[in-house]
Amino acid sequence: MTKIAVLGHGVVGSGTVELFLKNKDNINRKNGLDLELGYILDIRDFPGLPYSDKFTKDINDILNDPEVKVVAEVMGGLHPSFEFVKSCLEHGKSVTTSNKELVAAKGAELLKAAKEHDCNFMFEASTGGAIPIIRPLDRCLGGNEIYAIAGILNGTTNFILTKMISDNMAFDDALKMAQELGYAEKDPTADIEGHDACRKICILSSLAFGKHVYPEWVHTEGITKLTLEDSMYAENWGGAVKLIGSVKRFEDGTILPMVRPAFVCNGNQLSYVSDVFNGIMVYGDGFDRIMMYGRGAGKLPTASAVVGDIIDCARQDGTSVSMTWEECSDSSFIKDYTLDEVQMYIRTDGVSENEINALFGEVEYLDRAGRPDSEKAFITPKLRECDIIEKMNKYKNNVLGTIRVLDF
Repeated sequence: MTKIAVLGHGVVGSGTVELFLKNKDNINRKNGLDLELGYILDIRDFPGLPYSDKFTKDINDILNDPEVKVVAEVMGGLHPSFEFVKSCLEHGKSVTTSNKELVAAKGAELLKAAKEHDCNFMFEASTGGAIPIIRPLDRCLGGNEIYAIAGILNGTTNFILTKMISDNMAFDDALKMAQELGYAEKDPTADIEGHDACRKICILSSLAFGKHVYPEWVHTEGITKLTLEDSMYAENWGGAVKLIGSVKRFEDGTILPMVRPAFVCNGNQLSYVSDVFNGIMVYGDGFDRIMMYGRGAGKLPTASAVVGDIIDCARQDGTSVSMTWEECSDSSFIKDYTLDEVQMYIRTDGVSENEINALFGEVEYLDRAGRPDSEKAFITPKLRECDIIEKMNKYKNNVLGTIRVLDF
């Protein structure tokens, strides 16, 4: 018999226990395993549950039980999650986590600890909820050179933007609805300012390109400055505004991870990902592009990925040597985003077409219902972002908004 332990009994933790117990017999039969729920760590009491006898408040009960082989960390946050996870790995216990903050900040160190103690650290649930992306990147697509990843990585912001597009809602009204439906927290900062998506693109960048990418190295913009007018222009242009987390590699070996709103044309499947769903597009030399789509968050979707990793950890004999990346203290391999060549949507008030044409030459003008004569919106030619900013500085008091165009 192999015991599993679950650290935390919140939304994801309770979902993990529920899904495991519901499907335990089938999981064991299909995989030739003998897994049992051993412990649930939580500082709170949960009397009256069918598994109330499994709770403990002491991590040492888990660390000192040799029958515990796999631990699922679903507490969230950095501390004490990091200390608990590292201790489990140092005791030779494999760990799976849904904690994107933990993996983005400490992934390299924890992967190293797992390797040193012949166990595994897995985190499929940390980036796409139920969407399988970590394992495909590590294994299924392992024979390819990955050159870019782009995705809608946060269901809350995607719901808000969907409402702005489909229901002509203002941002504040869409956010309020998301909170009322339970999609957004009372403090939605991590979602709407892009921090959640940033942590996820850090993890994907680190895995795809082999060096640890820290959140503070990633240029991150949220959706708080987007307006209903922006979404109307995007729709008339033939696309949609989405919060995109992306990373791409350049010929010199540098990479550019970013999180920012982007105009996504209808020729790209990401433009059709709506509501609370997520979508991740991977680009590689042997397959061109692959898209993975599904529910990116929620109790059972996230639990699904956690339980999948529990099974994988239980089946593994020793460390999965490919699941690793290099610790880095130098960010010189991260390209300055302002030097990247982009097209950009710009909305102005009080700038004439003659003045715009004098700055950029040929541009693509956009229209929307109810556009005032003084308002001009256009897509620039492809230029370095710093050059676009420099050109528009002459009229910076007239600029109502700028959004990049996703070009891959």
